[in-house]
Amino acid sequence: MDLYFSPLSCSLASRIALAEAGAEAQFHRVNTREGRTADGGDYRRINPKGLVPALRTEEGEVLTENAAILQYIADRYPEAGLAPDGFERYRLQQWLSFVATELHKLVFQPLFNPSAPDAVKSLARELAASRFAYLDEHLEGREYLLDRFSVADCYLAAVLNWPQAVKLDISGYKNVVAYRERLMARPAVAKATQDEFALYQAA
Repeated sequence: MDLYFSPLSCSLASRIALAEAGAEAQFHRVNTREGRTADGGDYRRINPKGLVPALRTEEGEVLTENAAILQYIADRYPEAGLAPDGFERYRLQQWLSFVATELHKLVFQPLFNPSAPDAVKSLARELAASRFAYLDEHLEGREYLLDRFSVADCYLAAVLNWPQAVKLDISGYKNVVAYRERLMARPAVAKATQDEFALYQAA
């Protein structure tokens, strides 16, 4: 498999999932602003949207969008137990959707966007409060988003690297803070995050 990524972006979720599964993959760094891979290739020929992540399977199929890629990894390596069956699979999709739409896109995308007007950034910070309060309440008495670690936690692990970068204080959400500490104590999560942090700093 080939994973196309940018350091510390949402594509970190896929790297974490691959690490948790003990899967082998080739990692290709992408400059999303220029639409180029590290070797100078035209990334839009792989993903016309120009966004990361993208995953090329061993059969040559290309997948984009975190929710799809993460579930593919979980299903490709079922022994890792990264996705439940039955009704709990819909719970997984629920949390993947929440992380993608309510945190990644609604809160953090405007805060990272240098072109976003101040009013939009201010609204994103206001909306963050209710989203993190909801997450904090859900995590009361829970170790992970579901009954066990899943690819939804992989995605949220990536997103919870971002508050400090945009100066969003989440210290008041004690369950979220404790949850992030649990995630970072997992060897696969810690290694994937450290590897990407090193790449980010070296850029």
